[in-house]
Amino acid sequence: MLKKLKNKQIYLIAGAGLCAFLVGGMVSAPQAGKTLSKWLNLSQSQPEKVSEANKYQSVVFNWVSKSLPERAAKLAEIAEKGASPDRERARYLLASDYIETDQGKKALSILEGLEKDYPVLAPYILLKQAQAQDIVGEKGKASDLRQKVVKDYAEDAAVVKAIYLIGQPKLHDQAIAKFPSHPLTWEIIRKRLRENPNQPKLQLILAQYAADEPGIIGILDQLVKQPQLTSANWELIGSVYWDNNQFPKAAAAYTKAPKTAKNLYRTARGLQLDKKRDQAVAIYKQQVQQFPTAEETGTALLRLAEIAPGKAAIPYLDQIINKFPKQAPTALVQKAKLLETLPDNQSAIAAWKLLLGKYSNSEEAAEYRWTTALSKAKAGDYVGAWQWAKPIATESPNSILAPRASFWIGKWATILGKQEDARTAYQYVLSQFPQSYYAWRSASILGLDVGDFNNLRLMNPEISPPQRPVPPTGSDAFKELYLLGQDRDAWLEWETDFKNNNQPSVAEQFTEGLMQLAKGENLIGIAKISKLEDRETPEEQAEYTALSKQITYWQARYPFPYFSEIEKWSTTRKINPLLVTALMRQESMFQPKIKSIVGATGLMQVMPSTAAWIAPQINVDMKTIDLENPNDNIMLGTWYLDHTHQQYGNNSMLAIASYNAGPGNVAKWLRTIPKQDPDEFVEEIPFGETKNYVRQVFGNYWNYLRLYNPSISALVAKYSAEQPKLPTQ
Repeated sequence: MLKKLKNKQIYLIAGAGLCAFLVGGMVSAPQAGKTLSKWLNLSQSQPEKVSEANKYQSVVFNWVSKSLPERAAKLAEIAEKGASPDRERARYLLASDYIETDQGKKALSILEGLEKDYPVLAPYILLKQAQAQDIVGEKGKASDLRQKVVKDYAEDAAVVKAIYLIGQPKLHDQAIAKFPSHPLTWEIIRKRLRENPNQPKLQLILAQYAADEPGIIGILDQLVKQPQLTSANWELIGSVYWDNNQFPKAAAAYTKAPKTAKNLYRTARGLQLDKKRDQAVAIYKQQVQQFPTAEETGTALLRLAEIAPGKAAIPYLDQIINKFPKQAPTALVQKAKLLETLPDNQSAIAAWKLLLGKYSNSEEAAEYRWTTALSKAKAGDYVGAWQWAKPIATESPNSILAPRASFWIGKWATILGKQEDARTAYQYVLSQFPQSYYAWRSASILGLDVGDFNNLRLMNPEISPPQRPVPPTGSDAFKELYLLGQDRDAWLEWETDFKNNNQPSVAEQFTEGLMQLAKGENLIGIAKISKLEDRETPEEQAEYTALSKQITYWQARYPFPYFSEIEKWSTTRKINPLLVTALMRQESMFQPKIKSIVGATGLMQVMPSTAAWIAPQINVDMKTIDLENPNDNIMLGTWYLDHTHQQYGNNSMLAIASYNAGPGNVAKWLRTIPKQDPDEFVEEIPFGETKNYVRQVFGNYWNYLRLYNPSISALVAKYSAEQPKLPTQ
C-alpha cells in the first residue's frame, strides 16, 4: 500500500524455525481455524477394519480445525463411545492435546495399547508415548520406547524421528543410507557439514533431495570446490542452481555436465543472462548443429533471433517456423513485427495470415486477434471487434484472453442493442470460465447476488469452511496424518515417499502443493497447484482436467488461512471479509514475513511509514506493532482499506486501485478517464500493474465467493450445466 509501482518485486524472508518444525517446535498456524496444537501433535492413521471406500470418512476430521478447548469434550466422547476407526483417531488426537498441555499421565492412559488398535501409525504412537514419558519424568522409559521404534519399525519413515532424537552417530549413518529424502536426515547431514564442510557425498545428498530447501545455494557453493565431481554430479548441481534462479552459476556447472540439448541450452542461456553474449551465441550455435531436432533447439533459435540485429534474425526465425511447430507461433509474431519495422508490410501480412491459419489455437493468435478487436472497438466498429474476438473463445478456449474476449462480446452486443446476445455472452463466460474475473463481472451484470463495485464492501456472505481433501497419492500413514492436521509428521512422511520431485506426476505435484500449504508455505503451495494447468502431454492434461473439476482443487488454489484474524478485523472495519482475503492473496500469497524491495511488509503489504501514520489514529503505540505479525498487519491493512473506501464513496474498484497505486494517481485517472462504464474504466487504467491488480483482486474475490459460499457455488454449477454457446454476429 502506498508503495512505489516500479520494481514491485517481492521476495521471501526465510524463517529460522525449520528445525523446530521438524521435531515439534511452535510455529504459526497457516490454515483456517488452525491452532498451534496441530503443529505439536505427532500423528495418526487408519485402522485395519476400515474398507477402502470409507476409510477417510470420519467425524474426527471435522474437529481437527478446532482449538484444544473447543474439541476436548467431543474427542473424549468419541474416544470413549465412538466406533472404530473414529475411536482410535479421537484417542490419538486427544492424547496429543494432553501432551501439548503437559498432561503426560492423561496422555499415557489414552495411548496405552493404541499402537495395536491403530497399526498404520503404530510407530508414531510409540513416539507419542515417549513424549508423554518425558513429561512425567520417565526419561528411561521414553528412551526405551524410541529404541523400540528403531528395532521394530526399521523400514518406516517414523524411525528417522526416533533416530534423530536418540542422537547416536551409528544410527545417524543408517538414516543417511536408508532415508536420504527424509527432512530429519537433512538436519543430521547439515549438522555434520557444520562440523566438517569437506564431505561431498553428504552435500550431493542435499543437492538431490533437498534442492528447494533454505541454504541449498550455500551448500552448492561449497560443493563446486570439490576436485573429483563426475559429469553427472555437475548436471545435478547445474539443475539445482537453475531451479533456484542462479543462472550464471548454473551455466558454469553445465559446462562440465554431459552435452545434452537441455544442458547446452541452459549453458548458453545462463551465459546470456550473465551478459556474456558472444559465448552464449557460440553455445547456441553448437546446440543447433549437434541437436538439430531437439525441442530445446527451437528455443535456442529464438534466443539467437533475439540477439541478432535487424534482418539477421529472419533466418533463425524461418528455421523455427519450418521445423519447430511448438515455437513457430512465437517466431511468426517476432518475424511479422520485424518485417513491419523494415518496412515490408506485404511479408508481415503474410506472416500474420500464417499465424491465424496454421496456428489458430495458439496464445499468439489469440493476442493478435485481441489487439485487432480492441483497435476496432476504439474506432467504433463494434461488429468488427465482435468478429475478431469470437475466435479467441472458440478456437483458443484455454487462452488467458478467452474469458475477456467473451465478456467484451457481451458489452459490444449491448452497445449494438442486441440485449439477448449480450445476455447469452455473459452466460457463456459464467459457464465456460467460472474461475475468471470476467465470470464475476458477467454474474453481476446478469443480476446475481454477487456484489458489484459499488456495494461489495458492505456485503457479508456466508462462508463454509473447507475440509481437507484426501491427497491423491502418498502412503496411508501420510494421508491419515495429513487429514488429522498432524502437519509436521505428515510432511516428514511425504518427503520420504516423494522421491520423484524433479518430474512429479500431476497427483504428486498436487499433493506436494497441499503439503506446502499445510506447512504455511502458501506462496510455494499455490504456485505448485496453479502450475498444474501448464502440463503439456495429453495424459497429463487429462489428469489435470479431471482434477480441476473438483472443488477441492480450487479451494487448494484459493486457500483460506488466517481466517480468525480476517473475520475479526473485517467485522471491526465493516469490510467484506472475502474482499480482504482476496487482496491479501494478491499482495502476499498469505506469507506473513514477505517483503517488497521498497519495504512493504507482511500479509497486506503495509509500508512502515503508512503504519506509523495509522497508529496514532487508532490509539496504538507504534513501538508495539510488528508488521510480520498477522494480527497487527491485518489490523492496519484493513484500516487502510476502509480509508480508501471512504475516500471513494465505498466504490471498491477505486479503493482497490488506490491501495495499489495511491490516491494521487486515482484522482488523476478520475479526471481523465470516462466514468460511465466501470469496465471501460478498468480497461483504461494507464498503469498496467494496477489494471492487472484490480482484475486479480476481484477475480480472487469471486473465486472465494464461488468456492466458499454454498448458494453462489450452486448457482455457478447450474450455469455450467447449461452449456450456452457464444452468440454469432
